Amino acid sequence: MESHAANPSPVDTAAAAVEVDSPLVAPAAQSTVAAPRRRASRVAEWELLVDSAMLGVALLVLVVGTALPAIAIDPSAWLLVFPLVALASLTLFGLYRVRLGMRFLDDVPKIAGATAVAAMVVTFAEVLVSQNGGAAAEMLTGWTVATGLVLAGRGGLALAERRARVHGAAGSPTLVVGAGRVGRLIAHRLMDKPEVGLAPVAFLDDDPLSEADRGTDDREAQSELPIFDSGPALGTIVRELGIEHAIIGFSSSSHETQLDLARRLHELGVTVSVVPRLFEAMPDRIAPQRTVGMPLVSIFPSTPRGWRMSAKYALDRFLAVLAIGILSPLLAVVSVAVRLGVGRPVFYRQQRIGLDGREFEMLKFRTMRALPYSGSPADGTLEEVFERGLAPGGVEGEDRRTRVGAVLRKTSLDELPQLFNVARGEMSIVGPRPEREELVPWFEREVYRYQERHRMKPGITGWAQVHGLRGKTSLADRVEWDNYYIENCSPWLDFKILVLTLAAPFHDGIE
Repeated sequence: MESHAANPSPVDTAAAAVEVDSPLVAPAAQSTVAAPRRRASRVAEWELLVDSAMLGVALLVLVVGTALPAIAIDPSAWLLVFPLVALASLTLFGLYRVRLGMRFLDDVPKIAGATAVAAMVVTFAEVLVSQNGGAAAEMLTGWTVATGLVLAGRGGLALAERRARVHGAAGSPTLVVGAGRVGRLIAHRLMDKPEVGLAPVAFLDDDPLSEADRGTDDREAQSELPIFDSGPALGTIVRELGIEHAIIGFSSSSHETQLDLARRLHELGVTVSVVPRLFEAMPDRIAPQRTVGMPLVSIFPSTPRGWRMSAKYALDRFLAVLAIGILSPLLAVVSVAVRLGVGRPVFYRQQRIGLDGREFEMLKFRTMRALPYSGSPADGTLEEVFERGLAPGGVEGEDRRTRVGAVLRKTSLDELPQLFNVARGEMSIVGPRPEREELVPWFEREVYRYQERHRMKPGITGWAQVHGLRGKTSLADRVEWDNYYIENCSPWLDFKILVLTLAAPFHDGIE
């Protein structure tokens, strides 16, 4: 991998640079860094503007469109109150707070809930004051139109913001505090995902680890950004680099030093995020609370052995049987295409490891010409992949895909027979992807937390796959994202993954 000195971060680096011999730069920094030309877009302000515009359009549709058969209501003056109450409700639901990353799908239920609360409040007030018996029908129609338009506006804004961030036209210049392994991991991932909206421009560390201490084989070591110290020139660093956000990772600094640094950054107008200790075991469901004067964070991970998971697996089997029935014409057509283009047998069968380390035979449509292949980790191609920290997958060795097989792989139609695995109870629709039985022992020895993936049935699609971690991608990242899914599993997360899976052929999607 080339260093980021040769491949700049998403931050626009066209403005004047801070040179190495500047007193601002720590001795460890042996490169230059440039201040970005633009400030981050204010997403929360745009969201408020778009919501206001969409609620205004909804009001116009309801008032002007009452002659249409689809809107059979007699609008009252109370409809004029609804947009204001809806904006207040959206604010109370926290939809205009500054947040990191793209969160459109997470906002969908919140927006629907906030507008529903607003509709109920206005309905209650109207019935209480005017005794209007048609108030409920009127507000139900108003809520439906308003919610649909607000969601459409938010979706368009999210797509536009994501495009702007990916192309470097938006995002917050970010300072990463701590130049060790965790800090470099943060920088690497933010550079790899510019749509998050945080563009790393420098590290801040008074005593960074040497290359030997942090390990030369770490991918994160490739995040070559200049390293500054947190001395009296911090204010100048913030101003010249246009720093808007800082992320405090793990460093060798003392607790008092980091606390003082966070306060100084706040005084300079920089928002601060903190990577918590035990972050690997930190699910999304947390409850911060202050007890005996100390802030405590209680964590509530999902329980793979609980009744909710049993209900998920039962629903999976029902949906798989239903999908097989609905998709049976497509399955028949693909089977004939494989038979003519690849030959017999139609299905490719491979031993994989599932729940609790149990073996099962996973099904796929055949996409490649037959060729003896051991599949052993000792294979030269696989060994090279493993040495780079990547997972096996995609086309290994000689490309033996047929023309039909290439189409099936590109569209993921080769995965459809796994619906039979789900119906048999061996797999789930959403979950970690299963690995080959001969590779699992090696992965369990070499990959951090790999064995934890076996707490759940493997899936046809998963959280790692919809974020691009498929084929020859980082195995450690894939395992981390799979474990995140297991610890945060919920019906809504499954729905998000299915939406992102269906959207993947057309767009990278928005979270």
